[in-house]
Parts: sequence; structure tokens; C-alpha cells
Amino acid sequence: MLDFIDRTIVPFFLSLYDAVGYVGVAIAIALETFVPIIPSEIIVPMAGWKVSQSAADPSVLEPLTNAPWNWLAVLLIATAGAVIGSLAGYLIGAWGGRPLLDRFGRYVHIKPDDLDRADAWFARYGDRAVFFARLVPLLRALINYPAGVARMPVGRFLLFSALGSLPWNAGLVLAGFLLGENYRNLYTAIRPFEYAIYAVVLLGGAFVIYRWLSGRGAPDEARSA
Repeated sequence: MLDFIDRTIVPFFLSLYDAVGYVGVAIAIALETFVPIIPSEIIVPMAGWKVSQSAADPSVLEPLTNAPWNWLAVLLIATAGAVIGSLAGYLIGAWGGRPLLDRFGRYVHIKPDDLDRADAWFARYGDRAVFFARLVPLLRALINYPAGVARMPVGRFLLFSALGSLPWNAGLVLAGFLLGENYRNLYTAIRPFEYAIYAVVLLGGAFVIYRWLSGRGAPDEARSA
């Protein structure tokens, strides 16, 4: 997998960023958000590396604006790309449902077991699963489909997708800026801790939901007293 990333994914997206700049970032993140085989832990820090290159050398310019790469622009464009990619996955789920994904998902590295996990998240946490899943590798690219199958209101889906993608992208763009040309190391550093990330997000989500449910119950208890 790492060889495929180094030989295929990294050169392709680097050439895309060099050719069309911010538009390339939007395309890359849109694809990453609904194709699990494309790791955000590489292509988002790659954009942060472009920002660090411009900071170190003013002659390194974003090709469309002919200006230095800008951290805030990269963050907003990456988040917009994530929302577009999320919507594509949502529409696939809404149009074809689980049978379509079971039949053709393997061609984009979507496995039935991974879809089962995403279905379970959505069944347990509902709308909030979309937000929390954006912070989890792999699951962030899968949660779109059960949301589409369930016909979650599209406005809420896009809102939760944007809110979840923003901090994830911010962290990865910053990591790429700080790591510079060593940004690829982030992928190998994060992957071994993937299940720990799942656990942390699950516990955090359970805590937030518990607090929310406790808050809803408090006024009723006060009135009954």
C-alpha cells in the first residue's frame, strides 16, 4: 500500500497541485472524501507543504493566482472540496443504496465490512455520526453512504460535513506546513494508531451525546420537583 502511495498517489497529486493549484487541492480532497484508498493524511499535508515552500521561497507561487500559497485559502478550499466529495458519496448512497455499494464498491476499495462499520455508526449516533466520522481515517470517506441511504436531510448533512472537515483539514494543513518535505511521515505515523483514534472519537462522541441527553432531561426534572 505504501509503495502504491509513493509511486502513484503522491506524484499524481503533486503534479495536480503544480498544474492547477487551489483547484487541484479541491479536486484532491473531494476525491479523498468518498474514495477510501486516497489518504487525507498525505494529500492534505501536501497542500500545507506548498504553503511552507512559499513561505521559505517567495518565488514558489500558486499557479492560478500567481501569488504565494496561502494557509487560509488552502484550508477553506480543502473544506469546500470535502463537502463536494461528501455530497457525491451521499448522492450515490441515496440513488443506489447498499446493493449498489456492495456490488461496485470494491472497485474503489470500499469493503462490505467497512460499510457495516459506517452503517453501525450512523444507526447509533444519527446525524452526529457525520461530524465525528470526519475526524476518523477511513470512516470519514464511508459515512456519506449510509447517510445517503437513510436520506438524511441534505442541508444538515452538508453542515455536519463542513463542521467536521474543518478541524481535520486545519490540523493536517498545519502539520504539512510544519513538517515541510517530510509531510509523508505523517501517514506512517497515524496509521498504526488508527484503532486508538476510533476509540478516542467514540468515547468523545458518547460523552457529548450523554451531556446533550442530560441537558434535555434537566428541565423536566426541575418541573417535576
